[in-house]
Amino acid sequence: MAALQGRITGILEAFQGRPWVQAAIILISSVAAAYVLTAIIKRGLLRVAGKIRFRIGSEVISILHRPVFYSILMLGLAIALLTSPLGGRVESASVAAIKTINIFIWTAFFIRLSVILLQASIRHPNRQQLVNQQSLPLFKNLAFLIIFAAALYLAFQTWGVDMTAWLASAGVLAIAVGFAAKDTLSNFIAGIFILAEAPYKIGDYIVLDTGERGEITEIGIRSTRMLTRDDVELTIPNGIMGNSKIVNESGGPHPKYRIRIPVGVAYGSDVERVKAVLYGIAVASEQVCETPEARVRFRRFGASSLDFELLCWVEQPSQRGLVVDLLLTEINRRFNEEGLEIPFARQDVYIKEMPGK
Repeated sequence: MAALQGRITGILEAFQGRPWVQAAIILISSVAAAYVLTAIIKRGLLRVAGKIRFRIGSEVISILHRPVFYSILMLGLAIALLTSPLGGRVESASVAAIKTINIFIWTAFFIRLSVILLQASIRHPNRQQLVNQQSLPLFKNLAFLIIFAAALYLAFQTWGVDMTAWLASAGVLAIAVGFAAKDTLSNFIAGIFILAEAPYKIGDYIVLDTGERGEITEIGIRSTRMLTRDDVELTIPNGIMGNSKIVNESGGPHPKYRIRIPVGVAYGSDVERVKAVLYGIAVASEQVCETPEARVRFRRFGASSLDFELLCWVEQPSQRGLVVDLLLTEINRRFNEEGLEIPFARQDVYIKEMPGK
C-alpha cells in the first residue's frame, strides 16, 4: 500500500497544475483501492468468523463489503472534488451530498444488520423470550425507526441545519398528544409488552379474571381478540389485558390439558374395584392421552359417599367439554354393569301423628 501511495503521489506531481487530470487520477485510484480493500476485508473477516464459529458471520460479511466499497469510492470522489478547481458553494454542496449518500448507504447496512441479529436471536437455543416470532415485526419496525431517525439527524447536520428547534417542537407535541390520547397510549404500550413477553399467543385458550374463556384469535397493538366457546368474539383493550390475571390453559411445557372428574360411590363399595373401573374407562378412551398417564385418586369420606377423582389429559383445552361428556356417559354405563351404586341425596320424613279431622 505504501508503494502504491508513493506511485500515485508521483503521478499527481507529474500533472501539477492540471487539477482535472489529478482529480480523475484520484477517482480511478479510489475505485481500484475500493476493489482491493473490500476483497482483503471480506477474506479476512470470513477467516476470522470461521475460526470463532460466528454463526451469522457470513451473513454480516455478505452485506458489509458493499457499504465499505462505496465508502472508499465516496472518499475518493470527495478528495477529487477538493482537488478540482470548482471551489466555493459548488464544492461544499457536492461534498455534503457525497456525505449524505454515504450516510444512507450505511443506514441501509445497519437496518439489514438489525434484521439479521433479531432473526438470529430467535434461532438461538438460549435466547430470552423478549424477542420471539410474534414480536419480531415490532422490533424490526422499532429498529428501522431508530436507525432512520439517527440517519436523518446526521444528514441534517451535514447540511448545517440546526435540529434543536425541531426537536423541541417535537417534544412539546409529543407531550400534548400523550395527554390527549393517554388511553390509546396505555393500550399501545401494553400491547408492546404483551408481544414482547408473550404471556399468551394466537391459538391459546385463556380464562380471564372476569370468567370469560376462549381462544386467542388476534393480538394487535391496541387490543386482543378472543373467541369464546359460544362463538362470540370479544375485543379487549390491551391495557385491561396487561392489568388482569389471565390463566393460560395452553401454557406450560405442552398444550395438553388435564381434566378432573369427581365420582362418588356408596359406602361399602370395593375401593380397588372402583379405581380399576375408572382407570380402565380412561385408558380405553381414544380422546384421552396416553402420556401423561391417567390417574385415579380416593379423595375423601363424603357425607353420603366415598369420593374419588379421575384425572386424565386431553390434547387441547378445547376438547375438555367433549371428553368430559364421553367419560361421564361411559362411567354411568360401566357402574350400572358392575353394580356400583352412585348415591344421591335423599331425605326420610317421619310422621309422628296424623292431624285431627
